[in-house]
Amino acid sequence: MDEAARTIEDGATAHTALTCLVTGASGYIGGRLVPELLAAGHRVRCLVRTPRKLRDHPWADRVEIVRGDVTDAESVAPAMDGVDVAYYLVHALGTGRDFERTDRAAAHVFGEQARRAGVRRLVYLGGLTPAGMPESELSPHLRSRAEVGRVLLDSGVPTAVLRAAVIIGSGSASFEMLRYLTERLPVMVTPRWVHTRIQPIAVRDVLRVLVGCATLPAHVSRAFDIGGPEVLTYLDMMRRYAAVAGLPRRLIVPVPVLTPGLSSHWVGLVTPVPASIARPLTESLRHEVVRTERDIERYVPSPPGHPLGFDQAVDLALRRVREAQVVTRWSSASVPGAPSDPLPTDPDWAGGSLYTDRREREADVAPAALWEVIEGIGGENGWYSFPLAWAVRGWLDRLVGGVGLRRGRRDARRLRVGDSLDFWRVEEIQRGQLLRLRAEMRLPGLAWLEMRVDDTGAGPVRYRQRALFHPRGLLGHLYWWSVSPFHAVVFGGMARNIVRAAARVEEGRPPPPKPAAAGCRTASGPVASPEDGTVPPGRHRPP
Repeated sequence: MDEAARTIEDGATAHTALTCLVTGASGYIGGRLVPELLAAGHRVRCLVRTPRKLRDHPWADRVEIVRGDVTDAESVAPAMDGVDVAYYLVHALGTGRDFERTDRAAAHVFGEQARRAGVRRLVYLGGLTPAGMPESELSPHLRSRAEVGRVLLDSGVPTAVLRAAVIIGSGSASFEMLRYLTERLPVMVTPRWVHTRIQPIAVRDVLRVLVGCATLPAHVSRAFDIGGPEVLTYLDMMRRYAAVAGLPRRLIVPVPVLTPGLSSHWVGLVTPVPASIARPLTESLRHEVVRTERDIERYVPSPPGHPLGFDQAVDLALRRVREAQVVTRWSSASVPGAPSDPLPTDPDWAGGSLYTDRREREADVAPAALWEVIEGIGGENGWYSFPLAWAVRGWLDRLVGGVGLRRGRRDARRLRVGDSLDFWRVEEIQRGQLLRLRAEMRLPGLAWLEMRVDDTGAGPVRYRQRALFHPRGLLGHLYWWSVSPFHAVVFGGMARNIVRAAARVEEGRPPPPKPAAAGCRTASGPVASPEDGTVPPGRHRPP
């Protein structure tokens, strides 16, 4: 081990602190793995394309963040320097027909750079495949996952490939698909794949094994099947979910005519998961995915009560949803093909046409009341103007393959940079002052929406709102001019109703506590603000 490695003492047990590189830290699994590695005493470096996406995570100041892309060897090479264990948690799912080629190329880059840097172990989370089935007969999604695992195993670096089926956890795409299908449809006409046997696994167990693989013996380089204790059909999973959630028994009628393509559109219609992501998931569900070995237990033994059963995993996930403690969601990662260009900060930007719609209103409220409404926008709270217009825009976006409005919010009260928010993504947030959203709906150009609290202290608070659009070609210009007549209703009504909502918040807000007399202390000591969503140092919230 290099000189940077150190030993952590935990009672009578000693283990080595490793430097771990995590790719996909802004995604669903990566965003949950980072705090688990930190809790295990390891150092963490995150390789991300957009570092500021990690800025608002509670662990951001405890990790090293480097900019890079797994398809770019020049950015991956320096990120590997001094790394003991590298986690490969990215994929090109939903990026288009060439996603298998992209996955293959990225895996080659990652494995080669890890070998050159002397990385001691690679860990990859892939997909469980049917025993004995040739890769050529797998769905494209599973075939690509299998190929990536093979490329990493052939890299010359000891590699652990973990193969999992459906992951059950708050915010996972598979769980959201199961949840919305079951909750929204008391009577379901379903595809044949509802009879496919699956071995689901709780996200807590996935994370536990991922962390454990960091300290595998050097000679171990192979694939491992991981799964929960039960083998169920998707039909069983829906019925068991309904029972755990306290729903009436669902009537489910499988029919043979729903192809994977039709199934994906059906899933996209009913759930927040768009068809571009639902299709590879539903295509994979036609395969029976049951673990054939339990060899990982020899190296990463399960503690008492693990792996969690399906009902317990669902109950924990639902509890996180109800308590608004969903740490990461499937939508945490950027939508493939969505624009990622940040809004230019120079007011005299010379990048071409930039159409702007500005609204401003005086708000006779405290700045905190206005900010509470702004940060709570979207999801179940809606957009404070002409709901039908927003709904139609969301449906139109879904019809052309976009994400629509149904992604909702990760947290009902708090936002952070990188969060998805219906068909927007949080590009910037300055708490109490500015919320900037970047559009991820299908548009002939780039679009942003800004909401500001302007409090100079010299007069009433002002609400400032700005919608911006950078057109792409003639179609972009035509689009702006075709929708601009509706802006007075949509954006004007939005500004007006946000200020009204802030006034209602102000009316219901309790008066501020009287300051304590000088020299006095409260018996309970300092109390954290309910709006401070951080976790105190040394505290670790389980996934």
